[in-house]
Amino acid sequence: MKLLKEMCAIHAPSGNEVAMTNFLLNYIDKNKKSWKVKPKIYKGEGFQDCIVLVFGKPRTAIFAHIDSIGFTVRYGKQLVKIGGPRTVDGFELVGEDSLGKADVKLKLATDKKTKELKLEYTFKRDLERGTELTFKPNWREDKEYVQCCYMDNRLGVYNALKVAETLKDGVIVFSCWEEHGGGSVSYIQKFLQEKYKVSQALISDISWISDGVFPGKGPVISLRDSLIPRRSYVNKITAIAKKHKVAHQLEVEGSGGSDGKELQMGEFPWDWCFVGAAEQFVHTPDEKVHKKDIDGMIELYKVLMKDL
Repeated sequence: MKLLKEMCAIHAPSGNEVAMTNFLLNYIDKNKKSWKVKPKIYKGEGFQDCIVLVFGKPRTAIFAHIDSIGFTVRYGKQLVKIGGPRTVDGFELVGEDSLGKADVKLKLATDKKTKELKLEYTFKRDLERGTELTFKPNWREDKEYVQCCYMDNRLGVYNALKVAETLKDGVIVFSCWEEHGGGSVSYIQKFLQEKYKVSQALISDISWISDGVFPGKGPVISLRDSLIPRRSYVNKITAIAKKHKVAHQLEVEGSGGSDGKELQMGEFPWDWCFVGAAEQFVHTPDEKVHKKDIDGMIELYKVLMKDL
């Protein structure tokens, strides 16, 4: 869990993923020599802060977004959400401007004129406008669970890196902006379609515990969220999971989204399915995942990338 712990503490809100990008490039450079297949790496110009790893003769792409939710400093003590963080008075946030690092607290205030609830922070000075604030990392671990901010989606990235160790044929995409509307997946989709003829994907992301999804019972295969993937493709995935006797849960939700949304809305006919562990305390500093579901996610991805 050391790698996951380290990644959960990296400041990389949507639009400013460069710290995660640099961390991943360094990690890949150090570790690729021990991987079964050394990938071709696409980065930089034309890919912005995204990274694309191509192994062998790919048929399927894994998409794992590297950005997180957070807040942007507006004017004075005002804050604007990045993505959809939960807002609880007193949440600890961290960031940095040209004057130095800042440990601040989220404050829920009422506008005197409109009586509407507004987001602010408490600190000894005003931070520079545009400064990004993210949840302060507080790693907790026991025999069954790991808990910290940004399991969504550092755990999806962790899963992709573990799969990379033995992957022979496939693509791993580390994408940006997922938490705040997307924007990177469509041009990567075009690149992979035109250069490698890849047209199917697995979304390595984190779902949520619900009245039908339980911790320790395996990762979820999502039948739908706010969008509906093509059922014949999802049926292939569930059949592979059953064939290899990998524990999993089927998920049905009416809301939520992922990088799969951009794939479905893109100009090319791609199949996609969200496959990932589920967490408690979604979009808070206390995201909590069962270790069995992490192991199961990695196991399921390995067989899917072989058989799809």
